[in-house]
Amino acid sequence: MVTLLGFFCILSNVALLVLYQPTMDGTDPSWLYYSFALGLWSYSTMDNIDGKQARRTGTSSPLGELFDHGIDSLNCTLGSLLEAAAMGLGNSKSAVFTALVPCLPMFFSTWETYHTHTLYLGVINGPTEGLILACTVMGIAGHWGPGVWTQPLSNFLGGSSLLGDVAFRDVWVGIIIVSLFLTHIPFCVHNVIKARRRDGLPIAPVFLEWTPMAVFTLSVGCWLLSPHSTLRTNNHLVLFCLTMSFVFGRMTTKIILAHLTKQPFPYWTVMLWPLVGGALIFNLPVLGLAPLTAGAELLYLQAYFVFAVVVYFRWAFLVINSICEYLGINCLTIPEKKLKDMGLDRQIAQRVRNMQAPLREMSSGSASGRKDSLRSRAASINGNANKGEKRY
Repeated sequence: MVTLLGFFCILSNVALLVLYQPTMDGTDPSWLYYSFALGLWSYSTMDNIDGKQARRTGTSSPLGELFDHGIDSLNCTLGSLLEAAAMGLGNSKSAVFTALVPCLPMFFSTWETYHTHTLYLGVINGPTEGLILACTVMGIAGHWGPGVWTQPLSNFLGGSSLLGDVAFRDVWVGIIIVSLFLTHIPFCVHNVIKARRRDGLPIAPVFLEWTPMAVFTLSVGCWLLSPHSTLRTNNHLVLFCLTMSFVFGRMTTKIILAHLTKQPFPYWTVMLWPLVGGALIFNLPVLGLAPLTAGAELLYLQAYFVFAVVVYFRWAFLVINSICEYLGINCLTIPEKKLKDMGLDRQIAQRVRNMQAPLREMSSGSASGRKDSLRSRAASINGNANKGEKRY
């Protein structure tokens, strides 16, 4: 429930984005970007305390892990979409990159966890420093406006001509690429290889498990970046990212479920087929065929969104019910028996504290008495010594 409450903050931000700035061009009131920062920070806080809350209430279970990482997967595109809006990137290629590139590190971390049974996070990582950076970007956009991110860096460096028209968003893309391919993916691969060698398993087959992510990435690029697609020019990037949120969420959550139930790695999900279809259909002019109209492409995307929502929630409902039934637990609620046990534990703990209080006082009094006795003996010895000195 804690994780879900945090995710509702992100969904509220996305709703505000759709209502006030579907074009993401940075022409909105400043409070909108402050709300983005607050929502993302609230989500991060909830995401960090959910495990502690589960342990405190005695409700930790594999379902909690599945639920936690499943929500994180859904947030990959949505949180980054808010960041793209705060930077005023509109529906540009930079916006596409900013909104969808977080899916890559999330996939590789999930793939790594499947083989190593441990979620490794570096000294600098996305769930902590990445979210802090995103909140900072949103806060700055609220104070100075999103346009600050698209201005040439030379304006902030005394008009230097060495940088030309390079803006922060251009540097931003480079920073993400460097951090992804130099500090994240190589370590994921290294840890998986080390785990496979430890278990005496072959290494080469694990690279075939990149298939769903490769298909996802290539299909998104071929569709959105196609000169024959009208989604970006007609400001439909928000709807596309909402759809990809469910597609990617289903893909990674299947890996998490396979890890928890010790099942073979899932190489595919049915929700990828319409994505592949979109990448092919809206590149038909490459084959000499007539392009589809903008209305047809929007209708296809809307149908894909409905399909993704129905398939995702049906699958989630079946999986959650199956786990709850097998483990004998509740979803989002604490069983009444567990609440009674928690109340009884608190009463016992309080009684123990009440019994220990007099003992601590007695112990403290005994210690004080011993200290006074030692002081008296020391004074007596010093007195005798002084008397001796006077006699001699």
